Amino acid sequence: MIRPEYPRPQLVRGDDTWLNLNGKWFFEIDNADSGGQRGLYKAESYDREITVPFVPESEASGIGNTDFMYRVWYCRKFELPESFDVRHGRVLLHFGAANYETQLWINDSFMGEHKGGYVPFTFDITDEVVSGENRINVTCKNDVKNPLQPSGKQCAQYANHGCFYSRCTGIWQTVWLEYVPETYIKNIKMLPDVAGEKLDVTVTLSDSADVRAVVTYKGEHVSEASVNSRCGVARFSVDIPSPHLWNVGAPELYDIEIIAGDDRITSYFGMRDIDIEGNKFKINGKSIFQRLVLDQGYYEKGIYTAERDEDFVRDIELSMSVGFNGARMHMKIFEPRFIYHADRMGYILWGEYPNWGLDIARSEAMEAMLPEWIDELKRDVNSPAIIGWCPFNESWAKDRVILDTAYHVAKMYDPTRPVIDTSGWVHLGETDIYDVHDYEQNVDAFISHYMPLATGDGEPFWNGEGFKSAFAKYDGKKPYFVSEFGGSFWDIDTKTESAGQESGDPWGYGEAPKSARELEERMIALCSALIDNPGVCGFCYTQFTDVMQEMNGVFSFDRRSKVNLERVHAALSRKAAIED
Repeated sequence: MIRPEYPRPQLVRGDDTWLNLNGKWFFEIDNADSGGQRGLYKAESYDREITVPFVPESEASGIGNTDFMYRVWYCRKFELPESFDVRHGRVLLHFGAANYETQLWINDSFMGEHKGGYVPFTFDITDEVVSGENRINVTCKNDVKNPLQPSGKQCAQYANHGCFYSRCTGIWQTVWLEYVPETYIKNIKMLPDVAGEKLDVTVTLSDSADVRAVVTYKGEHVSEASVNSRCGVARFSVDIPSPHLWNVGAPELYDIEIIAGDDRITSYFGMRDIDIEGNKFKINGKSIFQRLVLDQGYYEKGIYTAERDEDFVRDIELSMSVGFNGARMHMKIFEPRFIYHADRMGYILWGEYPNWGLDIARSEAMEAMLPEWIDELKRDVNSPAIIGWCPFNESWAKDRVILDTAYHVAKMYDPTRPVIDTSGWVHLGETDIYDVHDYEQNVDAFISHYMPLATGDGEPFWNGEGFKSAFAKYDGKKPYFVSEFGGSFWDIDTKTESAGQESGDPWGYGEAPKSARELEERMIALCSALIDNPGVCGFCYTQFTDVMQEMNGVFSFDRRSKVNLERVHAALSRKAAIED
């Protein structure tokens, strides 16, 4: 089985309640967008086969077509398990994610559509499935040239170039069937309250039912609570006396079981507190320095999709071996399994949204982006590893309305975490943390950018001089975060000393080092300039791995190290000036 693990770690039912549909599907490319008129939604098969959940641009899919694919079609048959009794329960069809507009048919019946390329969506197919064999037909449209489609780093030109990579069309996360009772748990939201020694819980149901929650820690009973839901929602708190705290590198986790009527699910949570005090970012009352790496979540053979669940663990372990304690999940909403492993490994994360490709100056952009942003918050809010949200990357001054809206939506749904309105460039709206992007390669010049934070003399570096707005400058009242820097070009195989300028050429930032040793020394010096500065709360180094032609990773695309890990780890992991 391809990617056989349970795909939703935050809401788990029993092994007999789900059926993994990954594997071989029939497949067809429909660039003329004529498939609907040709009746492909009722076809028994198509001319080609694809391995789901890998995008057709990838090697792992078996297709490997990197040209534009405006629309694609999928088809497969499945046997409804005998235990999926539609007389007494519901059958749900889940898609982890599919890019970008998806339509579904079951046994020739149209079931609905979903817009958005990065979050899960579900169809209730109970009324259309039959005992025995059933057929699924799915179509996905991915138009990265559409200015109202968020596409992250997917390239809108034919060939990859710079920091834009192969498009990722269609299904790219697990597809699965689930059997649930008539009244079932649809979602859970859990927010820790360390000071109050409790966990605040919201359970959303398909209908009203009595709800009971039982918390355990390492198999030992902690507490429980019961409540009657109203209008399909149950809100309550569970006592967590003398809580064991989740922390960076020390991931204490609790288990929770929630019973609602005939439904029963298990989940987990971490008790940890996030606070901002002046220019300090605190977890559990102590100032921590965020030693983050920019991770774009790309894989050699699967592009958007890891070939194995173990690949997530490997990547986190590699990152930690360098001395990083977390990552910005950059320009892509990562798979839930990656976040799950970060939770249990004590690896901190920033949850971000892949806004590039979306013209957020247009009024229609709000409709294109906001529903998916909310769904991301709902999906990942329970993760103790996620310590902040950021809906946009490098946005312009004229985009303030949508920036403010996305900021306030995040704060309303999740008041426990800080939100950065837009990473880098200009902060004109509200933001909890001030951040900059700085790809200066000269170490002395880089140090001078941030010396005012240490001495109090002059203004620190900011990205907004072209906008001539005092609101974009640092006011000294928030944590200061260098959320992108480094990015030094180095091709581990050819040892090329300069990046190319043509599409597809190897690429990186600034003047390339002359050797791997110089790359290592530059990385240590740039990172040390921020670690030793008492006015900097954290950094995010660009980047974890090379991605296709962008060769500025600490590791190559196939995860070979470019630096001496022991030496760099010693430099990055030492105590920072701002840490308690």
